[in-house]
Formats: sequence, structure tokens, C-alpha cells
Amino acid sequence: MTDATEEWIGEIVDAPATLGVTEQIIRFEGRIWSVVTDDVDFDGTVARRDMVIHPGAVAVIALDDRDRVLLIRQYRHPVAQMLFEPPAGLMDSPEESGLATARRELAEEAGYTADDWHVLLDVYLSPGGTSEAIRVFLARDLHEMPGGRVHTGEAEEAHLPRAWVDLDEARDLVLAGRIGSPSAVTGILAAWVARERGWDSLRAADSPWEARDRLIAAHRVRTPIPHGHPAAE
Repeated sequence: MTDATEEWIGEIVDAPATLGVTEQIIRFEGRIWSVVTDDVDFDGTVARRDMVIHPGAVAVIALDDRDRVLLIRQYRHPVAQMLFEPPAGLMDSPEESGLATARRELAEEAGYTADDWHVLLDVYLSPGGTSEAIRVFLARDLHEMPGGRVHTGEAEEAHLPRAWVDLDEARDLVLAGRIGSPSAVTGILAAWVARERGWDSLRAADSPWEARDRLIAAHRVRTPIPHGHPAAE
């Protein structure tokens, strides 16, 4: 017999929730993220949960006037692979806007600016273990920077080969499992669907980022420590 209390009859929308934490242990505080352990009270049952507190990030699906997606090839050490990804990067602080981060990352990782910006989608990377939220932007009306991309000195960003891939081909590469980066998978598929719908699902580039706002209110956003800061050593 179906338990009636497990049949949801409300609105289908993510919403904030606060469960009691009986104890919190800080396991690790790194330059970019922290690892904490919470003892969470689930209506009288206490369960221990580890989580990564993350600064949040953005990604940019940049489309040229031929509907080609700009991807960069970058080494990702945790998975020991070279991945094709859209330009992307961490938020510098809880106060920084997603659009400001997106503009910076498109310049630093690809050497482009864009005149037309919209929000494609918002996604939690892995909500069972990390607070990382990503906003994926669509950038069009692209302009290559005269001096090329801005090299930041980051080891993974020393060499970032670019590839321009037709949006239909990029969709097929995702569905074939040949591209697995979450920002690429979600961004490419969202861009393809948005184009099929005449781009009427796009949101303004400065639309409220409610997912991130909820994380900030719940103290689930970490501010990265800049390179060169004593605490980063």
C-alpha cells in the first residue's frame, strides 16, 4: 500500500529547508573549499553527513554566428583526464555577480568578449556531497580580444586549446558519452533545446540566482583564498 505521506501534492520547485545540526566538525579548510561533517537531526534520527563547502561557479556556452560552441581542452586531475569544457570558473566572493564572473572567465580562458548575454540554466553539481552551484550563461555576438586571452598563471590554464563545434554535433557528442564535463553536458543540451524553442526560454543575464542566494543564507558558500595570500600557503 502506498504511504499517503510520501505523495507530494505541492508545487514542483526546489525550496529551502533547515534541519537541526547537533554537532559540526571542520575536517579541512583549503584554498578553495572546506570539508565539514554535520550530525543532522532527521526528526529524531541523527545521521552524520560529510560535505564540501564550495565557492560556486559559472560556465559560458559561447556561440558564434554559425551556431558553433566554443570548447576548451583542459586537464582535470581528480578524474585524470583531458576534458572538453566551456569556459568556466569559480566565484571570487559571495558578493560577486555571476555575470561578472562569466565575463572574466570567457576572457581569461578563451580570449573573447560578448555583447549578448543570457542565463541558460542553474544546476547543483552534486548536491549529495557538495554545495557547489553553477550558473550556465549563453554568450553570443562574440569578439576576439586583440591581445588574445588573459593568462592568469594557473597551472591548468597554461595551455587551453580551443575547439569550435557545431551545436548539433556537440549535442550528439554529449549523448554518445564522448563529452562528460557537467558544465558542457548541461550547457550544450540546454542551448540546443533553447534554440529549438526559438530562444524563448532564455532569462536575462542579471536574473536573480535564487539557488545561490539560498546557499549564502544557509552558510554554504566558501570564499576562495587568493593565490599569494599567506593563508593559501
